[in-house]
Amino acid sequence: MQAFQFEGMPNGEQLRHLRQFAGSCRFVCNKALALNRERYEKKEQRLGYAKLCALLPHWKLEHPFLSDVPAQALQQALKNLERAYANFFQKRAGFPKFKKKGQPQSFRIPQGFEVDNQNGRIKLPKLGWMRYRKSRDILGEPSNVTVSQSCGKWYASVQTERRCKPVVSGTHRRHPRLAGEPVGILSL
Repeated sequence: MQAFQFEGMPNGEQLRHLRQFAGSCRFVCNKALALNRERYEKKEQRLGYAKLCALLPHWKLEHPFLSDVPAQALQQALKNLERAYANFFQKRAGFPKFKKKGQPQSFRIPQGFEVDNQNGRIKLPKLGWMRYRKSRDILGEPSNVTVSQSCGKWYASVQTERRCKPVVSGTHRRHPRLAGEPVGILSL
């Protein structure tokens, strides 16, 4: 696994959509967190990822703006909340908190995107082709893309899967060995 991060260059309409996508993911995450908090106060069992995903179509009917966002991004927001609950119950983190508007925003799309490596652009569902500042080639097979905002700029992080050859260190002429192999004492 390797990630490549690039600065996005969205046009005006794409910028508006990116803000809407991130805001909708934040909204869904907060709505699910509020629902689970209400259930906890009533001494009911917490809803897991699958049951919350089953509520997404109902939420889209209540709030039509959610239909403009890729469903995978909303599902990933719920998956992130499920991971936050798992970390809390395993005592690795505090209780999940509500997402605030002023903080850095992001959303992840695990499939349905395309990368045009030669022209430096990426195609996201319900957004279209967005250019990015290409500083290097993307190596490997893209598995997911995370779009995030920081300091007023949008970034696309493409996570890839690829096989690498084992590294051979040739520092010693007589005994070439694989990197990470115990060295030990060669002579006294």
